[in-house]
Amino acid sequence: MERVEEEVEEYGWKEVVLPNLIPVIPEHSGLDRETGERRRGRDILISIDHGPNSKHAFDWALIHLCRLADTLHLVHAVSSVNNPLIYETSQTLLEKLAVEAFQVAMVKTVARIVEGDVGKAICREAERLKPAAVVMGTRGRGIFQSVLQGSVSEYVFHNCKSAPVIIVPSKDAGEESVI
Repeated sequence: MERVEEEVEEYGWKEVVLPNLIPVIPEHSGLDRETGERRRGRDILISIDHGPNSKHAFDWALIHLCRLADTLHLVHAVSSVNNPLIYETSQTLLEKLAVEAFQVAMVKTVARIVEGDVGKAICREAERLKPAAVVMGTRGRGIFQSVLQGSVSEYVFHNCKSAPVIIVPSKDAGEESVI
């Protein structure tokens, strides 16, 4: 039987060092922890950018999806991880969201800035992590405009095979804010 080696595409990325937010809680502090199957927690990947629809999807995930033992993986795709201005701006955004995730849902957050095409980067990260879900926002464009110009959420929806993809509609489609 002939062995076929898969070609693994290399891509640039940088782990974001987030502030240590989780305080040490004494064993008998009165804080009820989840038990059984829910205790293990899940990995949830959230695609982040600087837009309001991405923030809306992040807020939605905190309110409707996250549990105490879960880990949020924030992924932000950029053109170059070696550009200091882009990296610092992205790092600031991810740090702010990590603090908010802890304050709202008391979940651990891991952040990664990846380089390259947004849709492909999200699919690669989902393949690497095997999360319980991939959450992302959408601009709320019509179907014809999405087909003509292309849509990151549509690309991820069709090409991400390792996790269910949750596409949160833009704020214009309903609620003002979930938090």
